[in-house]
Amino acid sequence: MSLSLILACVWAIVANLLAMIPSRDNHWRRAYVLIVVGVPILGYVTYQNGPWWGLAVLIAGMSILRWPVVYLGRWLVQKR
Repeated sequence: MSLSLILACVWAIVANLLAMIPSRDNHWRRAYVLIVVGVPILGYVTYQNGPWWGLAVLIAGMSILRWPVVYLGRWLVQKR
């Protein structure tokens, strides 16, 4: 397994562990940090393993951080 996929797996494990810890702001601060850290990892996975693995990691990340994606979709539809 390549280093980029190992980093993506570690990111997923950390994201799940952070979701188990109670939060006063419904985990939004942690979600922002995970997004900032996850985007370069996604680029690294795509660069090192190709676009199909990048797409798979993107879908996995979107399933973990689904509420920011939902709110982004709502915001985009509202702006039309």
